[in-house]
Amino acid sequence: MTESEPKPPTSETPAAPEAQSEKAAPTPPPATEKRRPQAANRGGGGGGRGRGPRQQSDQDDKGLGEVVVKIGRCSTVVKGGRRFSFGALVVVGDKKGQVGIGYGKSVEVPSAIEKGKKIATRAMTPVKLHGGTIPHRVVGRYGASEVVMVPASPGTGVIAGTSVRAVLELAGVHDILTKSYGSNTPKNLVRATFDGLMQLVSREDVERLRGVTLSA
Repeated sequence: MTESEPKPPTSETPAAPEAQSEKAAPTPPPATEKRRPQAANRGGGGGGRGRGPRQQSDQDDKGLGEVVVKIGRCSTVVKGGRRFSFGALVVVGDKKGQVGIGYGKSVEVPSAIEKGKKIATRAMTPVKLHGGTIPHRVVGRYGASEVVMVPASPGTGVIAGTSVRAVLELAGVHDILTKSYGSNTPKNLVRATFDGLMQLVSREDVERLRGVTLSA
């Protein structure tokens, strides 16, 4: 037989393996263990405290209360688009006669709040109080805002708006009547309230300055 002639076909064909002819039996899924539902925690902890609104007061390990009154966003137009930054108005006080306000700015909200808290802590100033209220009527002004504060009897509570309430409660005031006029911008109202608290004088201060003894 020469190389040009084709080879005759052979009758022998490779036998198919038995593994391919028989279908493998399906394996049953693994049995899952039924877990009993865990009992609810009855320890009385009751879950964590949420952030809630920004005006909610948080107290740190030093006993200082913190209230984020306002978070503002500022944008500047650059070549690649807009660049945003944030400013946080924070009020810090110990609720025992000391309060401070601070305004921090950063490209992120948490760092802006932290900066505002540090500035407010360094700016804390003592406030002259008479029990749970203020010793006399006072008017605080800042910009186009004006806040009138009048002392009130025990049990009245803090009758004030959100921005003014944050400063008064952290200063330790429990009973007071307030009324705001003019601009209602939170930044102006907070600073006007702080200005009014700085004008307070006690009975002892008046007697010392005038050199007299006031009658009861």
